[in-house]
Amino acid sequence: MQRGTFARADSDALKSARITLTTRQAFGLTLILTGVLAAATIAPLSGSVVLLSLQIGFMSLAAWRLFLLWNSRGQHVLDTTPIGADPSSPWPRYTIVSALYQEAAVLPQLIERLSDIDYPRDRLEGFLVLETDDAATIRAALDLPRPDWLQVLIAPPGAPKTKPRALNYALARCSGDLITIYDAEDDPDPLQLREAATRFIHAGENLACLQAPLRIRCRNKASASPFLDRQFAAEYAALFEVTLPAMSRMGLPFPLGGTSNHFRVPVLRALGGWDAWNVTEDADLGFRIWRAGYRLGVISRPTYEPPPGPLSLWLPQRTRWLKGYLQTLAVHTRYTEGMGWRGWAALAATVGAGVASAAIHAICAAWVFSVALTSIVAGRLPHFSPQGSIVLVSGVIAAWLLKHRGARQAGGSYGLADMLASLAYWCLLSLAFAHAAIRLIFEPHYWDKTPHQVEPEPDIALIDGADAGRAAA
Repeated sequence: MQRGTFARADSDALKSARITLTTRQAFGLTLILTGVLAAATIAPLSGSVVLLSLQIGFMSLAAWRLFLLWNSRGQHVLDTTPIGADPSSPWPRYTIVSALYQEAAVLPQLIERLSDIDYPRDRLEGFLVLETDDAATIRAALDLPRPDWLQVLIAPPGAPKTKPRALNYALARCSGDLITIYDAEDDPDPLQLREAATRFIHAGENLACLQAPLRIRCRNKASASPFLDRQFAAEYAALFEVTLPAMSRMGLPFPLGGTSNHFRVPVLRALGGWDAWNVTEDADLGFRIWRAGYRLGVISRPTYEPPPGPLSLWLPQRTRWLKGYLQTLAVHTRYTEGMGWRGWAALAATVGAGVASAAIHAICAAWVFSVALTSIVAGRLPHFSPQGSIVLVSGVIAAWLLKHRGARQAGGSYGLADMLASLAYWCLLSLAFAHAAIRLIFEPHYWDKTPHQVEPEPDIALIDGADAGRAAA
């Protein structure tokens, strides 16, 4: 009996990011990296095989993106179907959780936005989950007027000090049938809960989670980082307006966003909640839901967020995301139960492709630049292999088209200037990947906190028409 208990404990540990790499994974990764480097530098033929494999991989990614575009035809920005509960039964009880740390400044704005949510008040329950050492936010939360259904919950001290640990503390105490997560800076559509509840009511019990689209907006004409803001908004649009809805249509799993995902509480509890050691607990949870035999879906009512801001804020956030993606890959390649070929394909096309693309963008750019510069110095036109050129151009065009479609469906634009600027933005992703790889080794569970500021009154939408579309809704 004791031996079985230890075996289960070992199995559970392997399914958490608390263990970064197992001995077998570390040995295998070292072997692969050594082989690739040796092949590229010593054996020309082997190096060609490695290059060909990379080209096939990136052509497959380009084809996948084009397939997503084709599959997203006919998608609507807003679902206009009637929203309502079964007349014979009340609305399901809903729990809203916001895990906050050092957010005293934006707390009044968050409480105001949560108060605007259109859902029966007697069916609502909310928690502002705060840390014991965050005296300023605790004081602000207790002093501010709050709806009767919104409580302050103080998470006890413990490790790791991460958002998912705070969420698990709230999950253990919630009484809702459904639960959703909002971040400090979020501005959810007031009807989002009603739409999600309606979907859960009419869908089978197999539907465990619904993801709302996240849309980026900027209300300040004098933004200090318009380049980063627009590129970030286009990334979000491609992911939440095209990729996730298309994958949902195909019945595939996908990495969740860190906010505005809606769950059935019994399913979430059965899964053990969020992995407190994974700094992208949302990405991990999407695939754990799939492994347990449940499915994921999307809804149309969005949540608006501001962009992270200048490079000094964007880089730590993107470093954490890529570090969490690496953790998620490490965890989900340790065991095979419940994944299936469709699950593996979805993991590779989302989390795997995100990591690989970030790792190789700057290398590809440096290669193109060096070939072009060498040719110019030699007084001749640059010569690129036809095969490599096709791969490069196809990948870039597919990414551009995906962002263009996503921005359009979010009510905005993604033009030629944005497309050209994305080449520099992708190189910044490689910088974030390098940071993430180093941090994974030395600080695997450290949570890079993104500071938030109060949004000013509506000035200008980053994705044109976003606020107008919301008002029309």
